[in-house]
Amino acid sequence: MAVEVKSVMIVGVGGQGSLLASRILGNVLMEQGYDVKVSEVHGMSQRGGSVVTYVKYGEKVYSPVIEKGEADAIIAFEQLEAARYVPYLKENGHLIVSTQKIDPMPVITGAMKYPEDIIGKLKAKDIDVIAVDALSLAEEAGNPKSSNVVLMGVLSKRLGFEREVWINALKQCVPEKFLELNMKAFELGESVAEA
Repeated sequence: MAVEVKSVMIVGVGGQGSLLASRILGNVLMEQGYDVKVSEVHGMSQRGGSVVTYVKYGEKVYSPVIEKGEADAIIAFEQLEAARYVPYLKENGHLIVSTQKIDPMPVITGAMKYPEDIIGKLKAKDIDVIAVDALSLAEEAGNPKSSNVVLMGVLSKRLGFEREVWINALKQCVPEKFLELNMKAFELGESVAEA
């Protein structure tokens, strides 16, 4: 029986580490024997603009592109990005979102206000929303930049592959001098997902 193709979107703003997150996830999926396609990062990654990475896996994957209503999971590093990309989530998909807010340029310049209660509104749409204060957990782990790895820890509990595979992926993708704190960040993400 063919393995159906599954899709994960990683969304955030430039500088939040979506590339590392997609490398860790891609590594885990390849270890499981899947054909994996990871898209390039799209968006204005240098300027704090929106960044999207697509990860698709299955027996045979022909394109990394994810259409609206196709994503099994969306990992959002920031609330507004979660709201922006939620149309891509399939019914019964998981939305893992960091509670962090990063003001986009229109908010910074005063042209717009940051929307109120984004997570509450997403939950009201009957979406499986897992809201995580990834920034606080990353700071607890020793580096606020590791919130991407905290969210990978949460995702690991949703995807259900062996923990060892995730740990090996971390070891392969994270430079050794940052490995210990990223391991801690990952474990904090796992523990939140189990709560």
